[in-house]
Amino acid sequence: MKNIKETIQIITSGTAQVVPMSDLQKKIESGKKLIIKLGADPTAPDLHLGHAVVLLKLKQLQDLGHNIVFLIGDFTAHIGDPTGKSKTRPSLSQEEIKNNTKTYFEQVSKILDPKNMTVAYNSQWLDKLSSKDLVQLCSKVTLARLIEREDFSTRIKKQQALGFHELLYPLFQAYDSVHMEADIEIGGTDQTFNLLLGRFLQEQYKKEPQVVLTMPILEGLDGVQKMSKSLGNSIGLAQPADQAFGKLMSISDKLMWRYFELLLHAGTKEISELQERIAAGSLHPMSLKKEMAHNIIEKFWSQQEAKSAKESFEALFQKKDYSKAKEVNISSETPNPLWIVALLRALKAINSSSEARRLIQAGAVSIDGEVVSDFKAEITWKQGTTVKVGKHRIYKLI
Repeated sequence: MKNIKETIQIITSGTAQVVPMSDLQKKIESGKKLIIKLGADPTAPDLHLGHAVVLLKLKQLQDLGHNIVFLIGDFTAHIGDPTGKSKTRPSLSQEEIKNNTKTYFEQVSKILDPKNMTVAYNSQWLDKLSSKDLVQLCSKVTLARLIEREDFSTRIKKQQALGFHELLYPLFQAYDSVHMEADIEIGGTDQTFNLLLGRFLQEQYKKEPQVVLTMPILEGLDGVQKMSKSLGNSIGLAQPADQAFGKLMSISDKLMWRYFELLLHAGTKEISELQERIAAGSLHPMSLKKEMAHNIIEKFWSQQEAKSAKESFEALFQKKDYSKAKEVNISSETPNPLWIVALLRALKAINSSSEARRLIQAGAVSIDGEVVSDFKAEITWKQGTTVKVGKHRIYKLI
């Protein structure tokens, strides 16, 4: 019983919700290896630290000896899955899906043991559903239940378009759990409806229902919205360590505690003690934030990269030694002058034009110390030109 209690404590620590706790205890008491499902959306090729919150919980489950199944939703991406926002997400071609998923395994392997996990694609079974199977699937769930989903109900109230195929998406995702006979499905709190629907559908098919385990959402660099590449507030797991370090140093002192909690698993007592030291003046927030950034880079990149990134940051932003700036080779065939957005793209400093616009409007982009305020600006560049993006990213053209 002691081991069971300890196991349950490990599994539930840091979670937002476990539904239902009684079923989790029964599954652990059974002593069998549980099938743990995580659904992955292949509409964007890169994972970020927001995804790491869920992946860290999967790692704990993996270390306990359970079967981790990383499910790529290639079928659902192909039909166009709902964004959770106010409009329909366009469907992806097979080639786009293939390109977007090819880096997933490498990125996930930064956290999970690749030898003890399975990567599956839901097209393997959803493509095989007959018309009869589809009708039977639809008969299991009422329309009233489907439109309880928050983004669906909101769009209906606002008289915004809602495609019938979008209503099918949560059904297909739930059917994944039926086919896989998942014991636990894990996801962010924004996925609660879909995860619970998987449990419900398993019951309709007379399967043992999965336990739903949700994790808190990690706020992005702005400290307001959830971390998202499309919002330009993310730190990608595939980004260079020095860039990730700089982004971590740019977050607010308030948000720092959230990162300590969700990414470094600092306990309430530890965080309280650190807060007391800062309030007493015996610990400077900048020093603590550097420690946080170093530990996160060490955890998700490597010890050497963490050491190098910290040294580079200190040289650039504390000693003002721009010889340590990230050097970027710009082809001599590149136009000169060059549109500021094209320059930022060449530096790989932005993910989109909208991110560039946001940074420029905020006065967060400068060339050789001069702030760029015009989104349409043409920049005359040369070897040695320094470009600063945000608070803690400096590039040097070579």
